[in-house]
Amino acid sequence: MSVVRAELTKFRSVSSTAWSLLSAVTLLIGFGILYSMVRVARPPADPAGFDAVGVSLAGVQVAQLAVGVLGVLVITNEYANGLIRTTFAAVPRRSPVLWGKAAVLATAVFALSLPTVFGAFLAGQSVLSAEHLDMSLGQRGAARAIVGAALYLAVVALLGLGLGAILRRTAGGVAAVIGVLLGPQMLTGFLPAELADDLYRWLPSPAGLAITTARPDSTLLSPWTGFAVFLCYAAIVLALGAWRLRRRDA
Repeated sequence: MSVVRAELTKFRSVSSTAWSLLSAVTLLIGFGILYSMVRVARPPADPAGFDAVGVSLAGVQVAQLAVGVLGVLVITNEYANGLIRTTFAAVPRRSPVLWGKAAVLATAVFALSLPTVFGAFLAGQSVLSAEHLDMSLGQRGAARAIVGAALYLAVVALLGLGLGAILRRTAGGVAAVIGVLLGPQMLTGFLPAELADDLYRWLPSPAGLAITTARPDSTLLSPWTGFAVFLCYAAIVLALGAWRLRRRDA
């Protein structure tokens, strides 16, 4: 618990934490409203298949970059200013440092994301109601998508933390976060259509984002299966980060 308390103190005292979280909140709500307005201006031909919840949570796809960068900064800032040596002197086993950071980071991101995602949902549905495209919270899949979006962002932050632990440099970690979340989808564009469609649903970001949809989407895995796949990606990256912390000096 002492490690967690120490990591919480560091997390709260760094200005990049507030800026990253503020960016995530702004992007979540702002892009959700903006995309909802676009869909009102261009209503779907078949409203029965329209995912009003997914539309209002469109900001998750942009906010994931903010929380991913935050995850990187949580550890690379310490390497940049040399504080990591003091941290490892106090905790020689090193691995507990990473797990303490992970616990604080995931809890903070989830705690902030959940009410923000709910706000984005309410704002988006208010816009969509102009064309009677909105969904209520009680409809099937809506509550799960809202909670799932907050869980997804928390895991994205952990993915960023793992990449930061592996690379130890802010620029490299940020580039890696963007590459992991967005790069694979771009690369599938060079593959044959059938293979690209089959592969797409298993990629990190599409797999994780499946949980933010309220209606079935044939291009994605089922919500909880997709989230489990994304969780596996993050767990592997964190495990590699822990291994590198133990194997290499600060």
